[in-house]
Amino acid sequence: MGRIYNFSAGPAVLPEEVLKEAADEMLDYRGSGMSVMEMSHRSKVYDGIIKEAEADLRELMNIPDNYKVLFLQGGASQQFAMIPMNLMKNKKAGYIVTGQWAKKAYQEAKLYGEAIELASSADKTFSYIPDCSDLDIPEDCDYVYICENNTIYGTKFKNLPDTKGHTLVADVSSCFLSEPVDASKYGVIYGGVQKNIGPAGVVIVIIREDLITEDTLPGTPTMLKYKIHSDNDSLYNTPPAYGIYICGKVFKWIKKMGGLTAMKEHNEKKAKILYDFLDESKLFKGTVEKADRSLMNVPFVTGSEELDAKFVAEAKKAGFENLKGHRSVGGMRASIYNAMPVEGVEKLVEFMRKFEKENAE
Repeated sequence: MGRIYNFSAGPAVLPEEVLKEAADEMLDYRGSGMSVMEMSHRSKVYDGIIKEAEADLRELMNIPDNYKVLFLQGGASQQFAMIPMNLMKNKKAGYIVTGQWAKKAYQEAKLYGEAIELASSADKTFSYIPDCSDLDIPEDCDYVYICENNTIYGTKFKNLPDTKGHTLVADVSSCFLSEPVDASKYGVIYGGVQKNIGPAGVVIVIIREDLITEDTLPGTPTMLKYKIHSDNDSLYNTPPAYGIYICGKVFKWIKKMGGLTAMKEHNEKKAKILYDFLDESKLFKGTVEKADRSLMNVPFVTGSEELDAKFVAEAKKAGFENLKGHRSVGGMRASIYNAMPVEGVEKLVEFMRKFEKENAE
């Protein structure tokens, strides 16, 4: 069997040429006589790999000089604790709850201080982004937190909330590098890389330097202090070295594709093909309010659990993998990250048309 079309929400599809290049270098990285997988993270060769990866990411995102880039472990979920431990100086933070991951982050923050729900879309099963243009934010709030793209529910903030001068913290796990971003609007941008950038096991944190201080909550483990990782250039302990190497290759691939503006065009084109079909289909329906639709994660349903299950099973046989919706919501979901080719979405829509004809009432 050849390569399938992988619509998984993460770990997710990676660019084929990146995988081929990694395969070519698996046994001998550029004449070093060894694989990156077995190389010391303190070696000169690896130092070049991690520094180049950071330089390429800074260039892609146009990251200002007063921001640090950290390659950490523990996934985005570890950040749910690390953020309040490092940033909750007044022990108060505001959370905008627009899906399961924002909700988990909000619940985690309650362990460390007062977490305030500033807005939520739970009333309509997280199918929209609430209006965040005039939030009631307490003056002494340490930061305002959002999950910018909701992997499970398929929504995306098209406008950032007005934080009224408070630091904005954003989990961008599933929209990382999918479009241009103005890093200076955030205090912290972070994301697990296993959706758009690399293999599971790495989380990238982009943090403004003034937020990196010795002053963390009492009891914060050494490994969960941003300052420790910042002072040691992400090499305080052994980092997820191979994962970072793959991320570096993906940064190069995005640069070659034309950077984030080109990526956004590529992603809009793919999403339009799928959303246009969902909007005209009599069988399949998108579940998100049009204005808030994600370019990355597209949830849809037939209205019948049996038909949903039949669709997922038949799609799998036809070479379309991982279309089952998240266990918490059911239905289907197509994650169409950067590395998903346009052709993959076109073929999926072709298959959906055929399924609709065969299963018409």
